[in-house]
Amino acid sequence: MIDTVLIWIEKNSRRWLHDLQQWLAIPSVSTDPSHVTDVHAAAEWAQFYLRTAGLDATLIPTPRHPCVLATTPAGMYPQNAPHVVIYGHYDVQPPDPLEAWSSPPFSPTINHGQIVARGASDDKGQTFCHMAALLAWREIAQQFPLRVTVLLEGEEEIGSPNLPEVIKNLKPQLSDASALIISDSSQFAPGIPAITSGLRGLIYYQLTLSGPNRDLHSGVYGGTVANPATVLCQLLGRLHDATGRVTIPGFYDDVAAVEANVRESWRKLPFSDEQFAQDVGVKKLYGEQGYSTIERRWCRPTLEINGLTAGFQGAGAKTIIPAKASAKVSMRLVPNQNPEKIKASFESYMQSMLPDGVSMQFELFGSSPAVLTATNSPAITAAINAARAGLGAEPVIIREGGSIPVVNWFRQELGLESVLLGFGLPDDNLHSPNEKLDLDGFYGGIRTSALLLDELSQALSK
Repeated sequence: MIDTVLIWIEKNSRRWLHDLQQWLAIPSVSTDPSHVTDVHAAAEWAQFYLRTAGLDATLIPTPRHPCVLATTPAGMYPQNAPHVVIYGHYDVQPPDPLEAWSSPPFSPTINHGQIVARGASDDKGQTFCHMAALLAWREIAQQFPLRVTVLLEGEEEIGSPNLPEVIKNLKPQLSDASALIISDSSQFAPGIPAITSGLRGLIYYQLTLSGPNRDLHSGVYGGTVANPATVLCQLLGRLHDATGRVTIPGFYDDVAAVEANVRESWRKLPFSDEQFAQDVGVKKLYGEQGYSTIERRWCRPTLEINGLTAGFQGAGAKTIIPAKASAKVSMRLVPNQNPEKIKASFESYMQSMLPDGVSMQFELFGSSPAVLTATNSPAITAAINAARAGLGAEPVIIREGGSIPVVNWFRQELGLESVLLGFGLPDDNLHSPNEKLDLDGFYGGIRTSALLLDELSQALSK
């Protein structure tokens, strides 16, 4: 049966692309209040599509944006078949700066074998691969090889504030699931599929420094009060030492060492520092000394300044001492680091450096620990087999520097381990202008998803 499904997927290649373009055209920017209606429209589009695929699909309302829940109806899968969950998100990042796009971000364009649009890779395009595979199974076999639950959320790009409660409420329905499939990552490189076995955790703050009760004339008041913008720059500059290490007390105390054989396997991957630097447009790479670029990305903790705001930023000159200054700061955590411990140490350290005359407020946007998954489970073996056949090459086991908090939430609430199988590429411009998904990865992703359902039905039944 799987061979016939794959033939059907190939015959319908134009149809899959057309359908994805429809979904990508909906500007489901979850962080922007002006797009609330669009986010809901994207959820309804996914609900309708999953119903077309033969699933029972409903919207789960939340205080902000809805989730889409779809389940295979009774009688549409073999008796006693295993149960798997497919997770994805249909919300997208803001498209700014618009002038940097080669084509409008919500007018999906095919260019040199790529589909270019906001959400093409993160995460509508990759999620759609599973939706198309389900539809193909439904149309050819009239049923599915196993029991499937699809859960799509519309708040991933704003930290998934309501998803933990949704997962908790779904526990009775999902308690017998055996695996969680997530495609929100990437292949290692063109022609090299990857299974991601580890993700870094995340702590994300906004710091706001307040000084005088209003903006002050810098000539009249300069030299008499602490300037919040100056103080902020001084504080941020002290968060790293000259070797690139983070200076927060205790930051590295609990960092887990990576096994020598794992580091050796990473060294064998086809990776070039020179090519990596060229791809991101810098002359030289930078980071913590004593570690390779891959190690710094995958298994070392980091701290980055994500945004700065202070004072006058319009055209021309306005000489002021700003009343406030703010920065967005994120930390990526690795296994064994405790987010609560790091948060407490960070806040204490920043307060200890604060001079008199300036106050500081902390706003926490999100926090999650790092995650590692076993690489020898039946589900991972099934994913390796599916990726090998669907993407046409032997997959490698990698880690990822980014964070997917839902992986930990499903593990903690349901005991579910994740299969992180991405179809995109590292240069897909996630969160940047000209986000894209290679069509080879798109069609290969649909094939891989169809194969994965078949492989999991056998592997999880043993």
